[in-house]
Order: sequence, then structure tokens, then C-alpha cells
Amino acid sequence: MTATEVTAGSINVYADLGMPNADEMLVKAQLVVKIAEIIKSRGWTQQQAAKVSGIPQPKLSKMLRGQFRGISETKMLEGIVRMGRDVHIVVSPARADHTEGAGHLDVVFA
Repeated sequence: MTATEVTAGSINVYADLGMPNADEMLVKAQLVVKIAEIIKSRGWTQQQAAKVSGIPQPKLSKMLRGQFRGISETKMLEGIVRMGRDVHIVVSPARADHTEGAGHLDVVFA
């Protein structure tokens, strides 16, 4: 049997794969996971979730299967709010290790 080489990745698989807009894609993926959790916890069908969230059912279906390029983060956040969750957006000073250049984007679920 041959040895398999394993390379540790970062927390962002999209960045590891060199995809454009990797941070945005990670945030969207995290929001989709939360939307799916809400739908499951409420026992909703996709039609029910679409009606409540304001996201058309065909787009919701694609989104839940990981095809979310055509849906904005804002639309996802609005859907989460319409599903009865609070959303807080906090802008804070950059951490010491990000003194120059781009800051860091995190999604934290309570």
C-alpha cells in the first residue's frame, strides 16, 4: 500500500482552492448552513421556508445544494431575519496582525 500525502488546509476551503472572492464564498456557505439549520429545526418544507424567508423556492433549493453565487449575502441575512433570528453586524478595529491591508471577516453564530 502506498502512503497518502495529506496537506493541512486553512479554515477557508475556497481560499485553499484559489477561488476568487474566497472570503465572500465562505461567509455565504456559513449563512446557508444556518438557514438549513433553521429550516430543519422548524420542520419546514422548502416552499414554507421560501414563503417566510422571501427567497424564491428554486433559488432556495439551489442555495441549499451549495449553488449560491446568484444570491447576495444581504438577501441571505434578510431571509434569516424573516425566519425569526436576530442579526448583529459589528465593525471593530483591525486586530494587531492586520494593521495594514484588508481586515478580517468572521461570521459568529450564537
